[in-house]
Amino acid sequence: MTEPRTEVAIELERLRASVDVGLARVDGSLALLVQRSEQTDQRLTDAEQRLATLERSRWPLPAMAVLVAVSGLLLSLWQAAQ
Repeated sequence: MTEPRTEVAIELERLRASVDVGLARVDGSLALLVQRSEQTDQRLTDAEQRLATLERSRWPLPAMAVLVAVSGLLLSLWQAAQ
């Protein structure tokens, strides 16, 4: 029969191995979450840049609509005056 100290030492070693495996899993999961978070941040930054580009290129549309409307009004008034 083995001594109680030896049995305790063996059980402690098994527990240590289990804890090490669990910590390795947690570390792997955390690394994956950090990587996904960085990818999401990059996607968000890219989307914000594209949105800013679209907003900058969109500003002439309302101005052009006003110009066309005013031109149409002036043209109709000119035709009515003749």
